[in-house]
Amino acid sequence: MSFIGVLIESRDGEIKDSNFGVISAACSGDSNDVYALIFADSAEEQKEILEQYGISKIIEISSSQVDLDASPDLKAQALVDTMKQYDITTLVGLGSPVGKDLLLRTATRLNAPSVIDCIGVDFTDHTVTKSHFSGKTIAKLKIESDYFICGIRPNSYEAVKKPCTAQIVSYTPEVTDKPGVRVREIKTTSSAAVDLTEASIIISGGRAMGDADNFKILNECASLLGAAVGASRAAVDAGFAPHSMQVGQTGKTVSPQLYIGCGISGAVQHFAGMKTSKVIVAINTDKDAPILGKCDYGVIGDLFEVVPALTEALKELGGES
Repeated sequence: MSFIGVLIESRDGEIKDSNFGVISAACSGDSNDVYALIFADSAEEQKEILEQYGISKIIEISSSQVDLDASPDLKAQALVDTMKQYDITTLVGLGSPVGKDLLLRTATRLNAPSVIDCIGVDFTDHTVTKSHFSGKTIAKLKIESDYFICGIRPNSYEAVKKPCTAQIVSYTPEVTDKPGVRVREIKTTSSAAVDLTEASIIISGGRAMGDADNFKILNECASLLGAAVGASRAAVDAGFAPHSMQVGQTGKTVSPQLYIGCGISGAVQHFAGMKTSKVIVAINTDKDAPILGKCDYGVIGDLFEVVPALTEALKELGGES
């Protein structure tokens, strides 16, 4: 039996939904004990939801000596000590900005290899699957090390409930090293906004949006779908949207359940960032647009007619709003 630690990320005190897919991936083998690793005094609040997905133990990590949230270096050291204390040799988390940073720092301290942005993981033979060269190639990598550390692309795995009873334990590691980096302030967007990389539904606009004002059309539809709003590089370069909204090779890589591309041609660079979407819908007036040859459903029409019509239909159905 092996012990797998899942690094749990939260936002505004709530566990991110994409964590549950990672937990389900870790629980796929019946011979594994899966532990949730939490850096917060919230285990009691999160216990009920975590044990619904197969977590057998929740380890609440804290320090009375230092502020772990103020130093990613010390946080990684605390994580290393926790892994050694509980014989955790496999560590997995979200391939999000936070997850990437902490997983890589932890691997460095363990002198272990790590793989980030995996779209598939086999915890039995320690192999991972990743896309390369703008998604043109899929590689399977085997990790030969005492430690198996990887980050999974958000929404790559479907969350599957596996109810059990979870035990809560508190652990206070001895963390005294001088931090190399100190976090002084975190600036975030509105808490109401849906994180693009975490979203299960994304509606994106391309150059055909015309200007930044027209993204209001997508925002209204997104609010009813409970979706995040993205943009192609062409739309970002034109100044219609900020880079934080860019989906593609030089933007964010996403794997939503549903991706709706509006007025996006579907160049290989954009497709590389969203090709692992479960369902792709394209809206375009050009019947020869590359994206129409790569989507699951295509609508040949004007996005300024199709999207408002979709919005009205959602209102009639009682969208999330």
